[in-house]
Amino acid sequence: MLNTEFEQFLDESGNLHFNEDATLVDYVERNVRDQADTLAYRFIDYSRERDGEAQDLTWAQFGKRLRAVAARLQQVTKPGDRVAILAPQSLEYVIGFFAALYASNIAVPLFSPDEPGHTDRLTAVLADCKPTAILTSTKSAEAVRDFFAGVPAKERPRVIAVDAVPDSVGSSWVAPVAGKDHNRDTVAYLQYTSGSTRVPAGVEITYEAVAANCLQIYDCIEIDRNARGVTWLPMFHDMGLLTVILPALGGRYITIMSPQAFVRRPGRWIKELAAASDGAETYAAAPNFAYEHAAARGLPKDGEHLDLSNVIGLINGSEPVTVSSMKKFNDAFGPYGLPKTAIKPCYGMAEATLFVSATQRNNEAKIVYVDRDELNAGHMKVVDQHAPNAVAQVSCGQVALSQWATIVDAAEYDETGKAVEKADGEVGEIWLHGLNIGAGYWNKADESEATFHNTVDTPLEQGSHTDGAPADAQWMRTGDYGVWLDGELYITGRVKDLVIVDGRNHYPQDLEYSAQEASTALRPGFVAAFAVPANQLPSVVFENAASGLKFDADDASEQLVIVAERGPGKKTDPQEIADTVRAAVAQRHGVMARDVLLVPAGSIPRTSSGKIARRATKTAYVDGRLRGGYKQDAFPDSV
Repeated sequence: MLNTEFEQFLDESGNLHFNEDATLVDYVERNVRDQADTLAYRFIDYSRERDGEAQDLTWAQFGKRLRAVAARLQQVTKPGDRVAILAPQSLEYVIGFFAALYASNIAVPLFSPDEPGHTDRLTAVLADCKPTAILTSTKSAEAVRDFFAGVPAKERPRVIAVDAVPDSVGSSWVAPVAGKDHNRDTVAYLQYTSGSTRVPAGVEITYEAVAANCLQIYDCIEIDRNARGVTWLPMFHDMGLLTVILPALGGRYITIMSPQAFVRRPGRWIKELAAASDGAETYAAAPNFAYEHAAARGLPKDGEHLDLSNVIGLINGSEPVTVSSMKKFNDAFGPYGLPKTAIKPCYGMAEATLFVSATQRNNEAKIVYVDRDELNAGHMKVVDQHAPNAVAQVSCGQVALSQWATIVDAAEYDETGKAVEKADGEVGEIWLHGLNIGAGYWNKADESEATFHNTVDTPLEQGSHTDGAPADAQWMRTGDYGVWLDGELYITGRVKDLVIVDGRNHYPQDLEYSAQEASTALRPGFVAAFAVPANQLPSVVFENAASGLKFDADDASEQLVIVAERGPGKKTDPQEIADTVRAAVAQRHGVMARDVLLVPAGSIPRTSSGKIARRATKTAYVDGRLRGGYKQDAFPDSV
């Protein structure tokens, strides 16, 4: 996006402002008209050729397909009806999402039912949003119809294969009129949460929220019309979806590949990010684990040319971002020209459409070391990197334009109903306000009220992070612990994931890092730490003298459990590994891990964004599944 184009969305104070009721549909139509022969989307299919086959769509072709599919939807739906996209990663998915908006429907980006292990989640989400129609591809149509086979015929949604709709159908498309058929406050789509905190809830993303968030991303990374994006993220996840929405408001085309293509050969992602003859700057977003995976398996072969000097921003959106993953990636690709400023630790969530904060384009990621005991007590005390109790904290940079983040005393609010802002350096719950915040949760009035409609009663008299927000601003509770320090936002953990043992707080990611560093037999990034009441621990724990516990049915005290996936290589005695981990955690954190359970690779549940799903892991641990060779093959509905 050019500076002059961006400035049309700013008011006199420099904040985002939308003067008209134009929406994503209008922005896409503008591109179809003004950028007709310009490439909009490229999908690289690696299913048949190792080097992939490129499938391209220009804006003119994209517009033609959107009108055809939207016209078909208008034949079988009414404005405001939900339309679910149940398609594989493909151009059909992108077309399906935008076509639902073109038909004045509410899009619901989901996934194809032929992906293993998703049945329960898909069933729950579809029961919640009740779609009138399903958009899929010819390839997945049979699996979609089989999925609905048990539903009475009159209750089944209409299934439409996007690639089977002829272009000619588009002649009957009736364009929605901004201000009449939809406006800035109209819900454009439902973004179902990835499962990192609860049973999935559909966040209502309005046209204004998604446009604002796209502009906030443009502003942070300074994307212009010459910059192209690359993504392998699933499009039903907020980070993957926003990446493919970005071209609607500016920027060059997006190159898409499947998650499987990346996982099998991460060098494919790296290759597409590299400089090409067009001289375009490139950007991407990925969760933390992707950077370690690419560093380990994505390097070019000896003698193969690779130039990454054109990369302007790699958003690392899996909090907490680890120092080790950034170092491995920078060490691996620095010799190929990757700028030290490329990796952008960021903070975001579905309730904020996606993007909340990130390191600015020209800044390197900032790392500070703080005292662990002070942090666990709620204070950010900076210490020397080599201090005995030092723990690294990675900054998530500055909050996006026209967005506010304040730190609130959550315990005080839950007890008294009064929201008191905490001073810089003090840990509390992050509350957000901005045009990009979702309108609420679909069909969940009470939860929407509790999450999205809060007021800050007592802001700081000086240096308040609420400054500039309207006096009557509604604030969204994130459920995340964070802290402001020297103008930088740090995320310290999930409120609900905090491990409290013997009255002391411990951040799970801190415990997990200590465990994986203690033994090379553990798979890095696949460790889960959580607390379990003593009387809910399995009997085998009490039979092991190393636990130091005897069973007492009345003992409900919280005890630390660590579950870790085994790494590849030599098989070591599990008791020896457990003892090593237990000793390291006790020495470093002053807490005893009552059980250190080693499980096969693929056992620990993760969310769709790659985060450890701690509550789902805890559930599988308590009910015994993790000890029975359980393999996780789906994104869980809770952590």
